[in-house]
Amino acid sequence: MKRTTWLALFAAAALTACSQATPEQQIINDAAAALGGRDRILAVKTLVIEGTGTNGNLGQDMTPAATSQAFNLTGYKRAVDVAAGRARVEQTRTPNFTYFQGQAPQKQVLGIDGDVGYNVAANGNATRVSNAVAKDRRAEIYHHPLTIVRAALDPAAKLTQPRTAGNQSVVDVTTASGLAFTLAIDGTTKLPARVVSMTDNPNLGDVAIETSFTDYQDVSGLKLPAHLTTKTDTVTTTDIRATKQTVDGDAGDLAAPAAAASAAPVVGPPPATVTVEELAKGVWFLGGQSHHSVLVEFADHLTLIEAPQNDVRSLAVIAKARELRPGKPLTYVVNTHHHFDHSGGIRAAVSEALTVVTQKGAEAFYHDAIGRSHTIVPDALAKNPKPLKIETVDEEMVLKDAAMTVNLYRIAGNEHADTLLMAYFPRERLLVEADVYSPAAAVQPYAANLLENIRKRNLQVARIVPIHGTIVPFSELVKAVPSTASTASQ
Repeated sequence: MKRTTWLALFAAAALTACSQATPEQQIINDAAAALGGRDRILAVKTLVIEGTGTNGNLGQDMTPAATSQAFNLTGYKRAVDVAAGRARVEQTRTPNFTYFQGQAPQKQVLGIDGDVGYNVAANGNATRVSNAVAKDRRAEIYHHPLTIVRAALDPAAKLTQPRTAGNQSVVDVTTASGLAFTLAIDGTTKLPARVVSMTDNPNLGDVAIETSFTDYQDVSGLKLPAHLTTKTDTVTTTDIRATKQTVDGDAGDLAAPAAAASAAPVVGPPPATVTVEELAKGVWFLGGQSHHSVLVEFADHLTLIEAPQNDVRSLAVIAKARELRPGKPLTYVVNTHHHFDHSGGIRAAVSEALTVVTQKGAEAFYHDAIGRSHTIVPDALAKNPKPLKIETVDEEMVLKDAAMTVNLYRIAGNEHADTLLMAYFPRERLLVEADVYSPAAAVQPYAANLLENIRKRNLQVARIVPIHGTIVPFSELVKAVPSTASTASQ
């Protein structure tokens, strides 16, 4: 009898030891229990979050370090089909800063359905977004306690690296579909505190997207956060305060619109088209798409004004510049300002051994940008490392030799960016500028400031050469500034 009892107790102890959760499983089990229980979480079909908030202006603020610009969000609604991997965000955003598209509210519809990411324009037309954006939106589905813990409960998920960080228990989660996250739960409440995923950004490289969760509330037998804050690197890009949360309610039709679903996958940036227009002896306008560049020939070298957007565009522009004057080395690139769409090709330029000329306020930004890791999607500089060579402009700089003179001036007091440079060709009477005046644009909020800077320096401009738009006479800029429309042009 005693032997039988002893064997039974031994077997029970052995069974308990075998079934005891591993440390990584225990973190997920604790989170699931705190949220409302494993069974309740796995039973959820849909989640709808409604509220208000802000979107940050990543990479487009006044200075590289500034974070004050934001879009105020109203009518925010995020609907998630938890099981099917579908989600859609509808929101109206209004800038709290002077915006080159104007101050009118902008309705946005952004969605993901499996591998298909899409946007729906105000006129109802749906377009497919790039595969990279679609991947980020798939990851965004799991930037919520309910969805990430549900994914971690899947037997096909991989849980690794349990650890402690301050008062948080942390575990790495790879979902059944292969997406990787880091989940941290509060050491006291066991509620999820934050989730992190990594992605590629052309300017920032390997960058962390982190969403933190606070203000948990009871919703249909679950604990759900009413405040969700997402940062890209160190910049807050989304901050949402939920006013209503619905579990297993009507999420609407979250399927990708037919136009987007039937469109071919967008693998990367479009191929670059570079057109050439000679503006004057030794000056060429390199256009063909949304962002232009200008090539300048000096006596013994070439200088490029602007390496925009990404590697594809900037490397194509650099190649065209060398093709136009193969006998002279291309040695410099002048950057008009730090905004991501105008600095996205700077790393490519550095990989081609070009010296960067930029406004003084952007110097630290470029040192950081060149030093960042790009391992998720290796770019030109990651494949062909070169050191950063940089020269800075405070208020003005003259680039001059026997063949060419170009004056670089800071555009002072402009509300678009504090690192803006314009390039003036005194002999040719050309002015190259970015963003502050885009001919034919419906709204010109920065044109008056550009005109003020031109007149303050007594520049004798005949033609405006914009990085966006077509080349126009100086008189068109004057017309764009109502208060000076009657002033005689220079």
